Amino acid sequence: MNDTPGWASPGSAPSDGQEPGASGPAEPADRPDSAQQPGPDPQGTGSKWSKEQPPAGQWSAPTGPEAPGQTPPPPPPGPGWGTTPPAGTGGYGGGSQGYGAPGGHGAWGSGWGGPPPAAKPGVIPLRPLGVGEILDGAVSTMRTYWRTVLGISLTVAIVTEILVILLQGFVLNDLAGSEALNDPDATLSEVTRATGDALLSSSVIFLISVIGAIIATALLTTVTSRAVLGKSVTTGEAWRDARPQVLPLFGLLLLLLLMTFGLVLVGALPGILVIASGSGAAGGALAILGILGAGIVAMWLWFRFSLASPALMLEKQGIVKALSRSVKLVRGSWWRVFGIQLLATLIANIVAAIVVIPFTFLAAAFSGDGATAFLDGAGDFGWTFLIISGIGSVIGSMITFPITAGVTVLLYIDQRIRREALDLELARAAGVQDHSAGTPGS
Repeated sequence: MNDTPGWASPGSAPSDGQEPGASGPAEPADRPDSAQQPGPDPQGTGSKWSKEQPPAGQWSAPTGPEAPGQTPPPPPPGPGWGTTPPAGTGGYGGGSQGYGAPGGHGAWGSGWGGPPPAAKPGVIPLRPLGVGEILDGAVSTMRTYWRTVLGISLTVAIVTEILVILLQGFVLNDLAGSEALNDPDATLSEVTRATGDALLSSSVIFLISVIGAIIATALLTTVTSRAVLGKSVTTGEAWRDARPQVLPLFGLLLLLLLMTFGLVLVGALPGILVIASGSGAAGGALAILGILGAGIVAMWLWFRFSLASPALMLEKQGIVKALSRSVKLVRGSWWRVFGIQLLATLIANIVAAIVVIPFTFLAAAFSGDGATAFLDGAGDFGWTFLIISGIGSVIGSMITFPITAGVTVLLYIDQRIRREALDLELARAAGVQDHSAGTPGS
């Protein structure tokens, strides 16, 4: 037996020069050793043996005419003979062992149409994934386990949106007066104050949204990881599994946000200092260039650490270890990770905008000053506008949370399959028995 990666060799067969029922193995007439003795040829095929014999374990059927009475070799086993390399071990797209017929003989394995499909116990096949499969896996998770997924998304979206509406209605509307921003005769101090109030309002709303997104991501990470194995999970089970890691996840996201804003501030600092010294135009240009450069660096770091969240949740890692795991998984694949997450974010936001924008115009139409005032940015919107537009935001969040969280988790799993053969562990966890058949050394 001669085992090679990707398939098993045929080995020795009863036709290796020996007729069934013979008392000993037949020997070629030209065997170069001292044991060869002249004598009668029991099979009458002495002159039929080729002088060039294939090495042991790689026997192929002779193609020349057969002598009378010679027993032809039996055919090798039919389709399904041998073993196939599993996903994640180089057999799928890895560029290693091929699936052609052994020895180049078309009669062996001619019925093979390519590698068999990988096991798919859940929403994705257990092998390296394409972009479409990652997106489809996120949507399939939402569709298959819609009660849990939409229940989590709806609950988180309603709670966060209620907080946003209450803050806007009681606190932020008094701060975010935009009259000075639309008034060409406003003084510099009025414009500065209005800008600061608008930034404060946006920052508070953004912070609440981020907190909601963190909680939804923590819960949906557990749901998606179970969906890969084809196992359902209830909202209570997802919360019990994710609860110990929620606070570290908050710390991780807070660290990433501080890193981003810190880099932008450092980039803008030289321009700010030049402006303070009296060179307004030059300082402004320098500040803009610094912000752009720092933004590029911050974006590179953000996506380099983008897989830290699922690493922290699924591997039960600390913050620093999760960041280092993300760096290891993204190394050499930054553009792929960036492109897939950007595409998923665009798709989710476009779908959400299709829902949110009509609700926003409907809210403006039912508010005091109507849709025209909303388009001009001069309306004073009250509770009617906030509630109707908030309903649209809740529906939009129900769509964006599962897609963005699902894509991040599946991208993390895909990178681990490519680098660490995680598909073998997933197959064992899902109860797939023969997923590792044909693996060298298995």
